[in-house]
Amino acid sequence: MKVEQRHWSESEGWSEMRGDGLGEKAQLVFVFAGTSIIEREDLLSDLYRAYPNAHIFGCSTAGEICSTEVSDDTLVATAIEFKSTRFQIVTEEIPNSDQSRSVGRRLARAFDPKGLVHIFLLSDGLNINGSELVKGLLKNLPKEVTATGGLSGDGTRFGRTFVIKEGKAKRNLVAAIGFYGGDLHIGYASLGGWDTFGPERLVTKSEGNILYQLDGKSALVLYKEYLGEHAGGLPSTALLFPLNVKVPGNERAVVRTILAIDEEKQSMTFAGDIPEGSYAQLMRANFDRLIDGAAGAATASYEAGGSRTPDLAILISCVGRKLVLNQRVEEEIECVRDVLGQHTVLTGFYSYGEISPFSPNAKCELHNQTMTITTMWEDEKAA
Repeated sequence: MKVEQRHWSESEGWSEMRGDGLGEKAQLVFVFAGTSIIEREDLLSDLYRAYPNAHIFGCSTAGEICSTEVSDDTLVATAIEFKSTRFQIVTEEIPNSDQSRSVGRRLARAFDPKGLVHIFLLSDGLNINGSELVKGLLKNLPKEVTATGGLSGDGTRFGRTFVIKEGKAKRNLVAAIGFYGGDLHIGYASLGGWDTFGPERLVTKSEGNILYQLDGKSALVLYKEYLGEHAGGLPSTALLFPLNVKVPGNERAVVRTILAIDEEKQSMTFAGDIPEGSYAQLMRANFDRLIDGAAGAATASYEAGGSRTPDLAILISCVGRKLVLNQRVEEEIECVRDVLGQHTVLTGFYSYGEISPFSPNAKCELHNQTMTITTMWEDEKAA
């Protein structure tokens, strides 16, 4: 496969970061852009002119990744020419978050299962229950098909998120691309790096991804007590203090970040499920462990992809990591570069949720506050 990359910013316009002269030969273009930028149809039209035979697939972000640079309110376009790999794109509208599992089911059933090897998924980041979406998708896919992806972002505003459909940015949408053929090698991994603190509390009242009570008390009141002066900035300050959730029967805990709060109902809405009977514990950042987590994800995805330098790596990291790392945010991208090498084209975005197994033998789940990496390369003998 051949890969090239372009970057657009208000100050500099279009810049070619890595060129392969693909033009009409490009079949697929990944696009990640700031919320206000992705709505600009003139920029998407520029890409269609540059790659007239390509499908454009992408979403809005909480920060864009281009090589080892992280920026806001820009556009990163990564064009691909496959040698033999085929792909199919399907989309589904999300009527409301209660329909998340059925949306995942319809997406899965829309794919031709013959020869399908991997699904890469992009979803609305707000009007969705990400864990239910993943459950619906995986239950209706062949067991050997893997899946990765993420939830679109809107910076720290949590106002509106977009996914691209037919050349336009749309709200309340999920898009998935299915890759076909044995010549494509996919690697993936997802790691965090946060530390837990405070007591574990029993989830005594919840509905799906909405949390009401911990230990029989208002979860929102308890959460605000822990946040102290940070409570006034909710929900965005919650990105600095996610929850570690242990579900009985699950081998590993998952991390959950708040998307919204409801003062009247004294509830908190998360990107994924918080089941009753599970245990929740607050988390806080450890700078070095966050960066080590990114390096670990890069190493695991490299090994899962066959221990060969990939042509492309799609990095999806949580907006909470970006806020915590602040001026050091590019360090987590640079450590991925150190693992994968200079040949690999790096693209991606900061998200409201990451979709991936922790490792090749684990089940696919929705994560928050992780660095999730999907790597790709084709056999050189591919015709």
